[in-house]
Amino acid sequence: MLSYRHAFHAGNHADVLKHWVQILLLTHLGHKDKPYWYIDTHAGAGAYALDSGYASKNAEFDTGIGRLWTRDDLPATLAEYVALVRQFNPDGALRAYPGSPMVAQRCLRPSDRMRLFELHSTDHGLLAGNFADAHRQVRVEHTDGFEGIKAVLPPPPRRALVLIDPPYEDKRDYARVVTSLKEALKRFATGCYAVWYPQLQRLESRDLPEKLKLLGVDWLHVSLSVQRPSDNGFGMHGSGMFVLNPPWTLPDTLNTALPYLVEVLGQDRGARYTLEWEIR
Repeated sequence: MLSYRHAFHAGNHADVLKHWVQILLLTHLGHKDKPYWYIDTHAGAGAYALDSGYASKNAEFDTGIGRLWTRDDLPATLAEYVALVRQFNPDGALRAYPGSPMVAQRCLRPSDRMRLFELHSTDHGLLAGNFADAHRQVRVEHTDGFEGIKAVLPPPPRRALVLIDPPYEDKRDYARVVTSLKEALKRFATGCYAVWYPQLQRLESRDLPEKLKLLGVDWLHVSLSVQRPSDNGFGMHGSGMFVLNPPWTLPDTLNTALPYLVEVLGQDRGARYTLEWEIR
């Protein structure tokens, strides 16, 4: 199934959580001089226009990055995230939003590398075009990222962040996430893996974090619910990030801003966050 287009959802509350955590993980990797790789299994188009096309139809960014855009009381790490998005909007008006690959590129150093996988033909073409001038640092592959990462693990520097962010349109994606991580950990046990997932009223979504806790490595699970689940059982009421081999400092860093996100992005009294971890 290849009908999913992330452009419809660019900059929404789920992107805020995902890209905030992504920046924190890449910043941690950048603290050491040794190079690292960023590997994205479902890279999308790389960047999105918010004032036209798909993103403007539902304007989901209004309840995500739009709520942070003019705030002057942002916690430090959220201010860094918003500052990165501002690099794509130099005139101060919120018209563009970076996808995960563009977020990563702004964090990478010259010695670091990116490997991006995207199977959707249209998005792959857009992604390749967005990185046409970065061939030495970035390689874009037109393939299924679940399969593609097998060829790049372990990466040469033995340091990497792997982002796994499938659309979950096909419920089999949940099982594929678990299977792919089991195989990836055999190849590259010390890598940092970040999995984004939607909070939905379906068994596969609710069970995924519990299954990931059983993979035998240190983990952290953070979720942000912006509203109560709907009465009809449909729709996404929040999202989560599950990190394998997280930095030991990550829980405290997240704790400083999660209550703020609940207050600012929350849409009703069902807004809340969870944060749990096992870091030995």
